[in-house]
Amino acid sequence: MYNGGWIELSTLGKSTVDRYIRLTEDFPFFLGYVYIPLCRQVGNRNNYSQEMIGVLTYNFQKAMRVLYRKDRTLGQLIEQAGPITIAFPKRLNPFGALLRSIIYQQLSGKAAATIHKRVRALFAGGRINPDRVLAIDDQMLRSAGMSRAKIVAVNDLAQKTMDGLIPSGSRLREMSDDDIVENLTQVRGIGEWTVQMLLMFHLGRPDVLPTKDLGVRKGFMLTYGLDQLPAEKDMMVYCERWRPYRSVGSWYMWRALEL
Repeated sequence: MYNGGWIELSTLGKSTVDRYIRLTEDFPFFLGYVYIPLCRQVGNRNNYSQEMIGVLTYNFQKAMRVLYRKDRTLGQLIEQAGPITIAFPKRLNPFGALLRSIIYQQLSGKAAATIHKRVRALFAGGRINPDRVLAIDDQMLRSAGMSRAKIVAVNDLAQKTMDGLIPSGSRLREMSDDDIVENLTQVRGIGEWTVQMLLMFHLGRPDVLPTKDLGVRKGFMLTYGLDQLPAEKDMMVYCERWRPYRSVGSWYMWRALEL
């Protein structure tokens, strides 16, 4: 049984790899790895469902190949960093995803994760629903580390979700990127960046370029040997060559900071 993700080919038997190749061409191969979203039993077609295929919203192998060809500097980074490792959720809970994004705004990953864990603990480990957020005392959220502005934003998100103004996960998957940005930025405290993170990491959209993200800009500066952070406008012009896989190019900018 494989739980999904990038698996090194050398750890799999030849017959196993051959079976995967016969099942679908959607499994991308890159630098000795194969991406397997989820398989209960190798080679059993009955256990290979359309839901499993659907985990891959676009072909990572093709995206990396296109970017490597279009941008040699980015191609060198891809060689150094290795295969992309974005794991998309099979089910999307817009409220939970947006609440998490609000908590993570303008914080380091470690600090945000700590606050998010504390907030979840307030709900006794259960699912954080809009009605439960509206019922809890704001001071308890403050004690978990949330700022007053973020509490206002989360309450507005909860109320708009209760009012039916926030599309369901299935509806979001049918909407265009621009329509999603327009719809979700009506929530107080949710701007373009927050929605872009949802598009990239929850909906698996391939062509998102978060030029306001400091990490992406720093990674771009390092990758291309700039003396200062690039202007958003300059990044947008340069990254036109990354279309239609600007999400993947952006992911590698984050990776550049970790190498």
